[in-house]
Amino acid sequence: IFNPSTVIRSANILNKKEKMMSRQAFLCSLGSLYLFLLFVFLLMDVYARPANNSALKEKPADSKDENEILPPDHLNGVKMEMDGHLNKEFHQEVFLGKEMEEFEEDSEPRKNRKKLMVIFAKVDINNDKKIGAKEMQRWIMEKTAEHFQEAVEENKMHFRAVDPDGDGHVSWDEYKIKFLASKGFNEKEIAEKIRNNEELKIDEETQEVLDNLKDRWYQADNPPPDLLLNEEEFLSFLHPEHSRAMLKFMVKEIIRDLDQDGDKKLTLSEFISLPVGTVENQQAQDIDDDWVKDRRKEFQEVIDANHDGIVTMEELQEYMDPMNEYNALNEAKQMIAVADENQNHHLELEEILKYSEYFTGSKLMDYARNVHEEF
Repeated sequence: IFNPSTVIRSANILNKKEKMMSRQAFLCSLGSLYLFLLFVFLLMDVYARPANNSALKEKPADSKDENEILPPDHLNGVKMEMDGHLNKEFHQEVFLGKEMEEFEEDSEPRKNRKKLMVIFAKVDINNDKKIGAKEMQRWIMEKTAEHFQEAVEENKMHFRAVDPDGDGHVSWDEYKIKFLASKGFNEKEIAEKIRNNEELKIDEETQEVLDNLKDRWYQADNPPPDLLLNEEEFLSFLHPEHSRAMLKFMVKEIIRDLDQDGDKKLTLSEFISLPVGTVENQQAQDIDDDWVKDRRKEFQEVIDANHDGIVTMEELQEYMDPMNEYNALNEAKQMIAVADENQNHHLELEEILKYSEYFTGSKLMDYARNVHEEF
């Protein structure tokens, strides 16, 4: 018996099956298209990658590992960087010591004020509510020694990293292997090639760094020279400020880089002519102008001790020596002069709070009102 409803129901079922088949076909084709595009993208990525300069290269070096064995350009508590630039954070480093990081991380003015008040009380050893030059000098020397101790502790960890056999000394080849490994080279292959006196395929920039490090390595090798560094010598290698001989070597390098006429002395024009960067706009020009202004002032007022317009190697070495008590006293007087508004040659708490940005790098707002509230 012909039943129209049965025919309609059957037709609907067929339509549903057709739609499902069409949907599956569409999804299948979409999946194929995705796989094709993924293949093309991967293929393009492979061909787009730059060619490897050396078969010894592996993955990119971890910056932390590299910094563990590479002498840092910035030395805490030293007035000048190893590359000849002025240390912009010097005042904060010798005033805050290890607490400098806390001021960077904690931006809440009220907490920073309290920290600064605690520091003021520590510097003011005679409790007369003001800081004199001698008190500031003592504090600067104490904070510098703190940085020294911090470097010693870090050096122990770094020395273990380059002395895996724990025999208490490191050869230049051992250090060279670890350094190149930190730069992305295959450590085992490098070690084998060095052991077999085979040529290393190293890019020009890395080779130049190695040559400079080798010179520094030889300088840190105390007599009798054996080309092996113990932990103390390795500290001098990483932190030349810990050794008079290495400090002198660092000064020689700075003068060599800045000295244009080869007389092993620096004039003002030579000192302020260190390239800063490419000036592309007015803002960059202002930065360059400030840079020159700061260097000119430092040269004329601080480094050139006898004010004859020439900085000798001895003057620069005295300037760079972080444990020079005479320099610490001069620095203390300069720091006081910056904030000494009442011209009594001392610093009161309110003056330090007002000039907090100079001492801590952190600007404290409404200092006057808040300091009275704290008291």
